[in-house]
Amino acid sequence: MTKRTGAGKTYYQSEIGFLEILGTEAGISYINFVDEEKVKEDPAEIPALLAEGVRQLDEYFKGKRKEFSLKLRPGGTDFQQRAWQELQRIPYGETISYGQQAERMGNIKACRAVGGANGRNPISVVIPCHRVIGKDGSLTGFGSGTWRKEWLLNHERKFK
Repeated sequence: MTKRTGAGKTYYQSEIGFLEILGTEAGISYINFVDEEKVKEDPAEIPALLAEGVRQLDEYFKGKRKEFSLKLRPGGTDFQQRAWQELQRIPYGETISYGQQAERMGNIKACRAVGGANGRNPISVVIPCHRVIGKDGSLTGFGSGTWRKEWLLNHERKFK
């Protein structure tokens, strides 16, 4: 079990699978889909920030939240951090291409590097890499499966 003030891990069961959430009071460092819930934890034993993450994810999946307001601490290179910050500027229910993301970051030729950074995004859904698609509109590059990417995009369009 984790203590409320220390590092912690918890899970959120969404309609498209379990999300594992890791972090401390300093910030959430990881949210990603896992095949199944590993441990059932007492919500009173997880850090308050992780409990807040569960609450906000629940609101998102119920169509009641369009923006997250969580302290995030994803680990990555400076380039990855810039790419992930740009992802957070994509409005709910909208998409851009990898090339557009690279252009917004100041280097149109960096679309492959952007794709690589997005692929290493440790905070799925909240840092919305699912909103980046191929320039032809195809659903490419989502580590948790393109079916989940499609579901998330349809979900956002439905509640936009």
